[in-house]
Amino acid sequence: MIDYKKIESPCYVMEEQLLRRNLSLIQSVSQRADVDIILAFKAFALWKLFPIFREYISSTTASSLYEARLAVEEFGAKAHTYSPAYTEEEFPSILKCSSHISFNSLSQYERFYPMVQEEGGVSCGLRINPEYSEVSTALYNPCAPGTRFGIMASQMPEQLPNGVEGFHCHTHCESNSYNFEKTLQHIEAKFGKWLPQLKWINFGGGHLMTEQSYDVDHLVQLLQQFKLRYPHLKVILEPGSAFAWQTGVLLSRVVDIVENKGIQTAILDVSFTCHMPDCLEMPYQPVVQGAEKGNKGSFVYRLGGYSCLSGDVMGDWSFPAPLSIGDRVVFEDMMHYTTVKTNMFNGIHHPSIALWSEKEECCYLRRFSYKDYRNRMC
Repeated sequence: MIDYKKIESPCYVMEEQLLRRNLSLIQSVSQRADVDIILAFKAFALWKLFPIFREYISSTTASSLYEARLAVEEFGAKAHTYSPAYTEEEFPSILKCSSHISFNSLSQYERFYPMVQEEGGVSCGLRINPEYSEVSTALYNPCAPGTRFGIMASQMPEQLPNGVEGFHCHTHCESNSYNFEKTLQHIEAKFGKWLPQLKWINFGGGHLMTEQSYDVDHLVQLLQQFKLRYPHLKVILEPGSAFAWQTGVLLSRVVDIVENKGIQTAILDVSFTCHMPDCLEMPYQPVVQGAEKGNKGSFVYRLGGYSCLSGDVMGDWSFPAPLSIGDRVVFEDMMHYTTVKTNMFNGIHHPSIALWSEKEECCYLRRFSYKDYRNRMC
């Protein structure tokens, strides 16, 4: 049990034991289904933890030059790279950092494939759009009408362009295996005639296989059956959230309590807009240790962030006892899509990042300072 009073606030705290639990499950799926499961940096990119990841997986996926460099320089393996668009300035460097490159459009492929041929050693793919997704939040739906992502079957030539060896597809966001089953049906119905021309297929991210209710056996069965139908295809999945799901917290403390028209707001030394952006971007409510969502209890507080943004607040929470200045407030499940998306708006001090080791020791991976803020400005 972590003693949060012994850890500085604010701080993201990853638990090594929980991380290894997720990695072990992911490795098991990979081995049982004979597929590659790789880490998507867009959800989690704490490179000081890559030595742990390397014990379980061998590759990562990047969506930019910087992520591709991180794959090579810190993870130690070239990336599976996809970007909505590449530029002439960056593409040569991306090539050097990639084992696989997927193109979002046929025009991008035609424009950059000559560079791939000149470099050599990189496998090319096209991102396809099966025009089906069960993601309900529009902000995260990659297959919504008018999407900028991927090539529809109606836009695909009968014969794939020379050099295309794979398809990349992404339709999920924290989805289950039954969503994936329906997606597979649409992919095969729309793009099945091209699959014999390929060497690999990447089913993208959003496969939340480490979530407690996820039917892992069903996922393995789907993948095994797909490979029986297409034994020549190497199958790849690149979840992000699944790796860091329920592996750590964001630790904060109460710095003031204010009252306005009967509403008490506990102001914390963290910010929702700076440090927990998905809480404001998505219809997502975090879990607060020891508190209940809503205003039915005796000691109800609105949780307020540290910034000057009026909307830097998160609902009402009922606590078992009155809050006091200095009390710790712990937000659960804050390791995925947090540190990769945080910002320093308002010059807010960024939380430290720490690992709670299997030896029950707190190892600080990074502390931030004024220089980190200043050096982002000019």
